[in-house]
Amino acid sequence: MHLRGAQQWQEEIGLALRRCDWFVVILTPQAVRSMWVKRELSYALIQRRFQNRIVPVVRRKCDYEKLHWALASFQMVNAAGDFAGVCRELLRTWGLRYKA
Repeated sequence: MHLRGAQQWQEEIGLALRRCDWFVVILTPQAVRSMWVKRELSYALIQRRFQNRIVPVVRRKCDYEKLHWALASFQMVNAAGDFAGVCRELLRTWGLRYKA
């Protein structure tokens, strides 16, 4: 998504959410406090097409249940480790192979 000056970014985010096949939420203390991350996640959770296609990625330790209670039931990807390992985990989730 490339936003230009004077664009309505909320509308652009909505358009991007309607176009994507998967929803990845990067979890940090800042994300947990973000009203917009909460709105985007809530949207994804009620969309049937995102069933089994929401991937929570824990970048920094946080109380992600404050963002949404349903996150507790998801398998998390731990992104605190090495970048290559995180890439492998995400690509494996999507049925792809990682080539270093």
